[in-house]
Amino acid sequence: MTVPLDLTMRKLPSRIHRAILVSALLGAIGACSKPEKKAPPTPEAGFVTAKTESVPLTVELAGRTAAYETSEVRPQVSGIVRERLFTEGKIVRAGQTLYQIDASLYRAASAQAQANLQNASAAREAAQAKADRYRPLAKIEAVSQQDLTDASAAARQAGAGVAQTRAALDTANINLRFTRIAAPITGRIGRSLVTPGALVTSAQVSPMTTIQRLDPMFVDIQQSSADFLALRRALASGGLGMSSAAVKLTLEDGSDYAPTGTVQFAEAMVDANTGSVTLRARFPNSDGLLLPGMYVRARLAQGIALSAILVPQQAISRDAKGGATLLLVGPNNKAVQRAVSADRAIGNKWLVTKGLKPGDRVITEGLIRIKPGQAIKPVPAGSKPAPIKKRAGS
Repeated sequence: MTVPLDLTMRKLPSRIHRAILVSALLGAIGACSKPEKKAPPTPEAGFVTAKTESVPLTVELAGRTAAYETSEVRPQVSGIVRERLFTEGKIVRAGQTLYQIDASLYRAASAQAQANLQNASAAREAAQAKADRYRPLAKIEAVSQQDLTDASAAARQAGAGVAQTRAALDTANINLRFTRIAAPITGRIGRSLVTPGALVTSAQVSPMTTIQRLDPMFVDIQQSSADFLALRRALASGGLGMSSAAVKLTLEDGSDYAPTGTVQFAEAMVDANTGSVTLRARFPNSDGLLLPGMYVRARLAQGIALSAILVPQQAISRDAKGGATLLLVGPNNKAVQRAVSADRAIGNKWLVTKGLKPGDRVITEGLIRIKPGQAIKPVPAGSKPAPIKKRAGS
């Protein structure tokens, strides 16, 4: 190959001249040996085939624990507290004596009521005897009928007096019994808010102590009324099936609570302040890990989607408006983009409610190399990639 040179270059030194000549020759050789561009290989597209299945729809909701039973212990009679007969924080049994109030006044009132009853009984016996004597005398007109009537009425009055004094005696005995304050339920008792020597009254507002039954334990779960209404409509339409009422808990520290609970009922009213409905679940608590007032997260399946289609999360992409799209293996093995409805995540998959049908092949692998309308090589997801062919001479 001849390389034309300018005449002025002939005047350059021979060393520079040779360098320019070599550079020109190398450029010409490189231009002649430049390889031709080859078309890029068809990208592989791993796909899964869409199918319907029954999927439990699990929700996670906030909740608070509450004692199964709570009793605020208050006095039913007034008096001075003489003794406290329990250990704070321990388990107490129903009927166990907790406090003893000074009973001297109530014991005296009971004795007085007993004496009044004996007096009334004696008066009744005398009045009844007089009425019995007048009855035959009235028949022979030894006494007037009015005297008999008065004697009979006096006997009945005496009998009523006995009933009244007996009721007073019962009241006195009840008040005497109330001086021994007993536990109304079995449970764990809290701290005592009164000490021996304190004056308590039957009308006081503050409790003396509180007893809570902590096994089992309630969990009050809050769900928005809108979600609750949507669930009931879905169940009524037949799109969802009923699921078991099992509930799992996540505690405040993020750990899972091992025992499983069951939903007892849903409140038939909406809280006007929060717009939520309360669901109450019951949990065993034999080890006492749950305490009243704890914040928990509850997971429960409220229904079963009978004909659901699940798609791996990596297959779904979102547009600027938040709409869900995915790529399918279309006719002639070309990628086809389709808009779908995917608003609920189930584990590591999306629940697709619109836009897919059973048998569609959803692309889940190789998405970074695929564009809509591009020719692809579909392979089942998880397949080994095809080996890369080495070029000859490399």
